[in-house]
Amino acid sequence: MKKLTDLLKRVPWWGYVLGIVYFALQYGMYRLGNWLSVVLGTINYAFEWKIAPIDDLFPVIPAFSLIYIYSYVFWIMGPMAVSITKRRNFINYICGLTLAYIIGFLFFVFMPTYMDRVKEGLMEYADKTGFLNQLLASVFAADGGTMAFNLFPSYHCLISAYCWLGVWKQPEISKGFQMYSLIMFILIVLSTLFTKQHYIPDCFGGIGIAVFCYWLMNRLDPGKKWEEKHS
Repeated sequence: MKKLTDLLKRVPWWGYVLGIVYFALQYGMYRLGNWLSVVLGTINYAFEWKIAPIDDLFPVIPAFSLIYIYSYVFWIMGPMAVSITKRRNFINYICGLTLAYIIGFLFFVFMPTYMDRVKEGLMEYADKTGFLNQLLASVFAADGGTMAFNLFPSYHCLISAYCWLGVWKQPEISKGFQMYSLIMFILIVLSTLFTKQHYIPDCFGGIGIAVFCYWLMNRLDPGKKWEEKHS
């Protein structure tokens, strides 16, 4: 407990602020993307990007809804943790995460995808008893009900991957927290599949965008340019 308290004390005020801001931003862009696809009519061309031989191998495991929901806490922790690292790494992180959000948003608007939960046999969980079944049913209800949109790329996978990449090999971050971030990233990806919130292409798309944006920003290195300007 003392280690956690000491860690939180190291987080600058702007780390807390951006943790909340970027959590709100992803939610806003997710909803705005869906609204714009309706306004522009692109939602009429939404398609189902499912690889049945692979996606159907994943059973529904309601317990993974706990991980799926906990991801929101993990995302808030991401900018907070990276704010402890060098300013150069933090600036690169924020620039890359912003770009990743925008790329995902453009897919939501101009290349919308969907999942028919009735066809997938998922709505039966609304009638099942038990806390975990009802929690899963609540996740479905909050995310489109019988029809889910904005599947590709998975923001859950994209943001979780970026949370891990931001602390990976950073000397200011303990090995324990780096490992925790990696494990949470993997569990959250699995949660999107075992709750049937996403298909396999959505997961790989989200992870791919995160890795690309992380690589690009470290290549362009806006953090270094900021340091040189303010040195």
